[in-house]
Amino acid sequence: MATKFHVKRNDQVVVIAGSHKGKTGKVLEILAAKSRARVEGVAMMKRHLKKSEKHPQGAIVELEGSVHTSNLMLQSVFDASKRKKATA
Repeated sequence: MATKFHVKRNDQVVVIAGSHKGKTGKVLEILAAKSRARVEGVAMMKRHLKKSEKHPQGAIVELEGSVHTSNLMLQSVFDASKRKKATA
């Protein structure tokens, strides 16, 4: 059975806890097995790529890491809540 989350792809979300608290972005994908989500511009990490046809010199690429879904809140809900007033 598929697990249901309060966020889905293309939702605009705010990170409400953890080291990326306060950042906002669009959900790129949901990793259901681990209850995590990739959010655009949040939890960026560097990946080293080997030389290939696409990257003849190799490369260091920045990709989005994942954030646990419990640390995410919909932007619309966040804007209507007391949390926004507390951080502002």
